[in-house]
Amino acid sequence: MLKPGYRLNRRNALAVLGLGALGLRAAPAAAAARLGDDGLYQMDWYLESFLDLSEDLAGATEKGKRFAIMWGLKGCPSCKKMHEVHLADPKIESYIRDNFEILHLNHIGSRTVTDFDGRKLSEKALGEAYGIRFTPTIQFFPEKPAGLSALRGQAREVVRMPGLLEPQEFLAMFRYVREKVYDTLSFPDWLRKPA
Repeated sequence: MLKPGYRLNRRNALAVLGLGALGLRAAPAAAAARLGDDGLYQMDWYLESFLDLSEDLAGATEKGKRFAIMWGLKGCPSCKKMHEVHLADPKIESYIRDNFEILHLNHIGSRTVTDFDGRKLSEKALGEAYGIRFTPTIQFFPEKPAGLSALRGQAREVVRMPGLLEPQEFLAMFRYVREKVYDTLSFPDWLRKPA
């Protein structure tokens, strides 16, 4: 029996129907983004790190995942949209969570990060060394750290997502990296290929 004043909407109708009792399963909900003390959006599955990039990359590879650094900034409207729209989509969120280790760094942050060559830099100095100009920017790295210490800045990356793409292209970029298409095609050329 419904209580007086109870509003039956689609969400409540599903609860009333008791879909679980019918043996039907709802699609998994995407994890909700929360705002951290530093003003950056966080997902509960982002990488908890000692901020040693070589270790983080090796750890991702051991798990069969790819390593990426996501650069954010407090008050960034595109960072907010990425977390509240793109990563709120269960299809996008689950693909990234299942296939990537994401280290979220603050574009103007002061935490000390150990770069691939062993140099210790603040987040801000590391971003400057890699030529990070705006947020969000996502850097994707090779599967193994071997040889990265001899390279500098962006030359260490396999691909960079500078800025926020629309959701479909955003997910496509992660697939492009996961499938290592960057070895044979540029991202725009790959997007133009017929499915």
